Amino acid sequence: MTETIPLFPLGSVLLPGGPLSLHIFEPRYRELTTDLLNEVVPDQRFGVITIRQGWEVGEDNVDSLHDVGCTAVLSSVRQLAGGRYDITATGERRFRLLQIDRHAAPYLMALVEWLPDTEPDNDTPDRRQQLRAAAQAAHARYRATGIRGQHHQPPAEDTDDATLAYRLADDCVLPVEDRQALLDETNPLTRLRMVRRMMLREAEFLRELRAIPAPLTEFAEQPSVN
Repeated sequence: MTETIPLFPLGSVLLPGGPLSLHIFEPRYRELTTDLLNEVVPDQRFGVITIRQGWEVGEDNVDSLHDVGCTAVLSSVRQLAGGRYDITATGERRFRLLQIDRHAAPYLMALVEWLPDTEPDNDTPDRRQQLRAAAQAAHARYRATGIRGQHHQPPAEDTDDATLAYRLADDCVLPVEDRQALLDETNPLTRLRMVRRMMLREAEFLRELRAIPAPLTEFAEQPSVN
């Protein structure tokens, strides 16, 4: 099933269920915010997609963007002087980018198809529990380094398998490429394996980094702006 949605390219990756904070100052995205507020855009939903490394914001073509993004639903808006906005939104569902339309609206529109999870092969409750426990153990090791994600909040105990890897990733500071790989992956159990490896690698890196006389917070991602 395909749908047309507004598109907001960013240098960061939004994951389903994850938080998004944006400072809106560019005219076309100010117009998008106005349309979201006035519900011109259905369900106050827009698509967030990551700009490929080596491309710049404003190079609005399919080649400059990753194939898979995540919709965001508007949560709050604060209007500022000069027509600017601070907004928050929450990641919702994944999509695959099919086509960009630069003419239908002042901002980018995109034809997308939804990208649901696939059912894992040879799945058992014991296997799921082992993967959950291994990923959570890696998360605990990462947290012991003392550095956390911008919106850090440990996942709840009852977080389901489909979203656990996303919540663990949001509680850490992972490279954009890692977060995109998690978003691309449609198998929930494979995502748990992936995020476990990522967190163990980053925990070891951060442990070694303590020998460098600079605050670890300097290596954290900064809030996104358009």
